[in-house]
Amino acid sequence: MRQLAGLWIAALWIACFSPVQAQVTQQVVDIPTRPGVTQRMLVLTPPTPKAAVILIAGGHGGLRIFANGSLQWGAGNFLVRTRQLFADQGLLVAVIDAPSDRQSPPYLAGFRQKPEHAADLQAVIAWMRAQSKVPVWLVGTSRGTQSAAYVVTELSGTDGPDGVVLSSTILTDDGGRPVPAMPLAKIRVPVLVVHHEQDGCRHCAFAGVPALMAKLENAPRKEVLSFQGGENRGDPCDAMAYHGFNGLDGEVVPRIAGWILAR
Repeated sequence: MRQLAGLWIAALWIACFSPVQAQVTQQVVDIPTRPGVTQRMLVLTPPTPKAAVILIAGGHGGLRIFANGSLQWGAGNFLVRTRQLFADQGLLVAVIDAPSDRQSPPYLAGFRQKPEHAADLQAVIAWMRAQSKVPVWLVGTSRGTQSAAYVVTELSGTDGPDGVVLSSTILTDDGGRPVPAMPLAKIRVPVLVVHHEQDGCRHCAFAGVPALMAKLENAPRKEVLSFQGGENRGDPCDAMAYHGFNGLDGEVVPRIAGWILAR
C-alpha cells in the first residue's frame, strides 16, 4: 500500500512539473501571401501561448523546410536551433523559410528590404494573431535583423508586429543598408536589442550598439541585453561563434522571452 501511494505521488509530480517541451506540438504550415506565392513556416505550439514570435534566421535565409519539418540549411542558426527553447517559455513559435518564389539562390539575399518581403511577413503576422489572439513579435538575428527592422518600419498598427527583437544586429554593411541607416524613428513598438559584447563579426561590433539605440527615439520601450562568454568557434560571423551566442542558448532565450512577456 505504501509503495502504491509512492507511485501515485510520483505520477502526480510528473504531471505537475514535466517540462512544457513534452506538450509542444510541431507542424509545417504553408500560407498564401502574394498572388501565386506561399510562405512556409515551422510552427511550434505550446498548450497555452502567452505571446507569439516569428523567428527570422540570418545568412541567406533559405532554410528549405521539408514537409516533415527537417531543414536543408540553417539548423545551427541561433534562432533555428533554439526554437524549442522559445516554445518552452510558453511562446507560439514560427520559424520562417524563404517564400516559394525565393526557393533557390540567392534566397532572401537582396530581398530582405523589399515590399514583397514585408507583404509576406504581414501575412505571417496576421496568421499568428488568428491562431493565438496574443501579441506577435518579430525576432531576427544577424541578417534577419535587416528583415525584422525593415518590416517594422514599413508595417504599423494591426498590420505590423507588437514588438521586435534584434539579436546580433547588422550595424554596418558594405553591400546594402544596415539597420541603423533605416528610418528607425518610425518604430513605435517595443524594441529589444540583444548583442554579444565580444561579437567578432565585422558588421556587428558591439561598439556600434549605442548609436543604434539612439535612433530608436520613438520606441515606447527599449533596452539592450548584452552577453559575454560562451564558445567562439569558426567564422566570426557564423552561428558557432560569439556572434551566434554559442554556448549561451539557455541563458539568452529565457531573457528574451522574459522581456517579451513582461510587457
